[in-house]
Amino acid sequence: MTTASAPGKIILFGEHAVVYGRPALAVPVKQVQATATVREDARGGVWVEAPNIGLSAPLADLALDQPLAAVIRSVFSALGVSRPPNCTVYVQSTIPVASGLGSGAAVSVAVIRALAVFLGRPLADEQVNALAFEAEKLHHGTPSGIDNTVVTYGRPVYFTQGRPIKTFRVGAPFTLAIGDTGVAAPTKEAVGAVRALWQAEPARWEKVFDQIGEIVWEARQAIERGDLAELGRRMDANHALLQSLTVSSPDLDRLVEAARGAGALGAKMSGGGRGGNMIALVAPPQAESVARALQAAGAARVILTTIP
Repeated sequence: MTTASAPGKIILFGEHAVVYGRPALAVPVKQVQATATVREDARGGVWVEAPNIGLSAPLADLALDQPLAAVIRSVFSALGVSRPPNCTVYVQSTIPVASGLGSGAAVSVAVIRALAVFLGRPLADEQVNALAFEAEKLHHGTPSGIDNTVVTYGRPVYFTQGRPIKTFRVGAPFTLAIGDTGVAAPTKEAVGAVRALWQAEPARWEKVFDQIGEIVWEARQAIERGDLAELGRRMDANHALLQSLTVSSPDLDRLVEAARGAGALGAKMSGGGRGGNMIALVAPPQAESVARALQAAGAARVILTTIP
């Protein structure tokens, strides 16, 4: 029997613009995680068990584009396993689905690692990341690759599509309150809507993507200096640009304003938008009061996490 886990993730800056070649910042959220366990099974064949989504079936019965099935088959293909051993792939996750916390990527990474070790062929992080990116295409259509990258490497990432992965130094710990709207984030829909805007007026939206890219770079420098006041201001500026891209929502805006009103240093939506999560930068003494304000404003759940 083998087991592997992978953390959730949250995008700090740069969502949507990252699809158009600008950088983004993201960090792992280790308070939530996906876990995959692979064990021998006398029933014969490969079975897939995922109680969180009510799935219990032989791999052979699952459609080619069923995300879990596709991930499992991709591992067999990558390792040249034509006759898999009899086993069960059991998946559990504490990461809310469709909330911007990287649930799909975390499940993929956990399954890839657990299954590869079970087969006696552990994969390097680069290979895990590549397989998880292919799985992300089933979830998001045209993903940037940031989710699978942060989840695979489990550390803060400065990410630009098609360029080598960069980590960055955190000059001083900072705390985030992550507020979940409780509304599923339709990532494919939001990404498609931004693409439609860009196709209609490319020059206009390229300027917005440039502005977001500048904010990402400034935010990285603020994190490295430990300048939390500036980091909060960059969050506010990034949120305003995401609103202009039509990917925020009344629920997200309400939580952002509630966090700011309760003393957050800055706040913004995070991820695909139109649902899912927002984040607020909070000084530790205000963390609980900001969390309570988010709950009072309708947050389905609030996670407090500190980036060390």
